Amino acid sequence: MIATVCLPTYNERENVERMVRALVERGVRVLVVDDNSPDGTGEIADRLAGELDGVSVLHREHKQGLGPAYIAGFRRALADGADLVLEMDADFSHDPDDVPRLVAAAADADLVLGSRYVRGGHVEDWTLLRRFISRAGSLYAQVLLQLPVRDLTGGFKCYRRAVLEALPLDEIDAKGYAFQIETTYRALRAGFRVVEVPITFTDRVHGGSKMSKAIVLEAIWKVPALRLAALLGRL
Repeated sequence: MIATVCLPTYNERENVERMVRALVERGVRVLVVDDNSPDGTGEIADRLAGELDGVSVLHREHKQGLGPAYIAGFRRALADGADLVLEMDADFSHDPDDVPRLVAAAADADLVLGSRYVRGGHVEDWTLLRRFISRAGSLYAQVLLQLPVRDLTGGFKCYRRAVLEALPLDEIDAKGYAFQIETTYRALRAGFRVVEVPITFTDRVHGGSKMSKAIVLEAIWKVPALRLAALLGRL
């Protein structure tokens, strides 16, 4: 089974080399999706692609958000023959040691979520406000969409190829963390089996957070919009 990690980057020069090397050591391919980072992240990724087997880079002209970066990465990973496609952050919020656990769980599931909010899952080094926003966001989506999933906003995921081939990627336009909610919701509605495995999420040490008010607001309106589309039979 070929497993490819899609690693979206924007100004991650302090993290990208360590993360890419850590992932290669764990036996997965790495696709860096760089949104024209002005700090030279893309150039570092290009050098790594020249040095390491299984590393490639997709350069995008502009910073357009997390969702479009992942969709571009998904398309490239599938075209390159991936059987499993993973999402994770480049800043070590997600532990590379957990990648083999998600890959192993995909033997019995179509979509595996690295979950902060199931038994055994944890969040470290966050303020109380950020913990509240994250947990409230997941609960909000869980209740409105009537889903059993506890961590709907997490970005550490492993998809079987069939899931991404079934999802209407052209219709998914969410830019921020609403993208994570929508892809999981669509996978469940399509009948795919989704499981959560516990992870520990650790706040980044280097670089700045990409969280913004716009990302939060998008999730607030996008969730009821998804529910309405499902009720109208448009999803």
